[in-house]
Amino acid sequence: MNAVASIQKRIKGMFPDLIGMEFVEAGPDLVTARLKVRPDLCTGGNILHGGAIMAFADTIGAVATILNIPESSGTATLESKTNFFRPAPAGTEVTGKCTALHKGKRTMTWQTTVTSAEGKMIAVVTQTQMVL
Repeated sequence: MNAVASIQKRIKGMFPDLIGMEFVEAGPDLVTARLKVRPDLCTGGNILHGGAIMAFADTIGAVATILNIPESSGTATLESKTNFFRPAPAGTEVTGKCTALHKGKRTMTWQTTVTSAEGKMIAVVTQTQMVL
């Protein structure tokens, strides 16, 4: 089973599956996922809720960490910062691409850029994951 299929199977029935995350690419240096902006994930004005964006990016960064640590290890988010640039309206799709800023033995820092289908930046999330 390839990495993407393995991740999709692992999240089945959990929060990332509930919000509809679909992993597209998964490797130690790049993790990419998509999310359809459904009305139930939106806030006023029918735009994707900021918390949904943050959860989407946090999950991608956690998966990136998992792909870089021994199977016997785990991970938890230590810190996360989000900059929002534009809304993502209901009925559209966003893509998150996650790359490493730092890969250490005890912590890893990732940057996830969330873009619209047209490639416009929606948000940038920088997070630090603890390796357990």
